[in-house]
Amino acid sequence: MISKAEGKFLRISPSKVRLVMDLIRGKDASEAVSILLHLNKRPKEYLIKILKSAIANAKVKGFGIDKLYVSKIVCNPGPMWKRFKAAAFGRAASIVRRTAHIKIELDLKESTRP
Repeated sequence: MISKAEGKFLRISPSKVRLVMDLIRGKDASEAVSILLHLNKRPKEYLIKILKSAIANAKVKGFGIDKLYVSKIVCNPGPMWKRFKAAAFGRAASIVRRTAHIKIELDLKESTRP
């Protein structure tokens, strides 16, 4: 692992994020950014922000974007916001608003390893 970045308590369902994550897992860092830019899904905004942060962390350490790939990307569920709304006959229907923790790790490509 060369660099990592994490986004916590993001207001989006982890199952929706995982659908988009599978598209960039194992791809080059620059290719992953371009895939996300041309995608029409809501999780792309969170993933682009976290991926660019991981790339910036690698640049601080002296690694170029052309030598990096997405080695690990994980989305775990965060705490749920539990709310209630009025239902028929004086009952209450529950509303669960899910949050997500996204973690991205970048590593060097095998051909560029010393």
